[in-house]
Amino acid sequence: MKLLGKHTSINVRKVLWLCDELGLQPDVEEWGSGHRDPQQPEFLALNPNGLVPVWQDDNGTLWESNTICRYLAARAGREDLLPAEPAARARVEQWMDWQATELNSAWRGAFMGLVRRIPAHADPAAITASVVQWNRLMTLFDAQLQRSGGFAAGPAFTLADIVLGLSTHRWYSTPMDRPALPAVADYYQRLNTRAGFRAFGNNGVP
Repeated sequence: MKLLGKHTSINVRKVLWLCDELGLQPDVEEWGSGHRDPQQPEFLALNPNGLVPVWQDDNGTLWESNTICRYLAARAGREDLLPAEPAARARVEQWMDWQATELNSAWRGAFMGLVRRIPAHADPAAITASVVQWNRLMTLFDAQLQRSGGFAAGPAFTLADIVLGLSTHRWYSTPMDRPALPAVADYYQRLNTRAGFRAFGNNGVP
């Protein structure tokens, strides 16, 4: 098993946290900013998007972090993380997809401007708009946690909490104003009881 991608990438850390939950120890090759360039032909032959992570094992090559997580959980037969029953699985996957689309789109401007300090994302109005949208969606997530019984898709920990746990850590780590969200705060503390989250989520990297 091999994982290509740098340890500081939020999407690579999703896979590393899941590997910890599954007891897997893949070989990790560092690719990405500050390491080997994923725009090299060698890497593009594996993922034409030139993005990390990429997973390789005896079954072939996969890219897209949430897809890799689904594959690994299913391969391990971990129906607690990714249920086999269609409706229960859909409830997990809808929150994974929400993280990858709605939530990621909201935080990008604020994170790139306030943490990464990328010049193209320095416009104060754009950063403010991103913060407002990010906080709105985290408030929506807070309401879901109140309804669900403690985790994203229900009362038990699933794959959805790996992807949303990383996003929640990023929300807390970005220097900006944020509302007090009690259910999110409790959720963050519950995640901190898991060794994988402490190692790859709340590990000092936003």
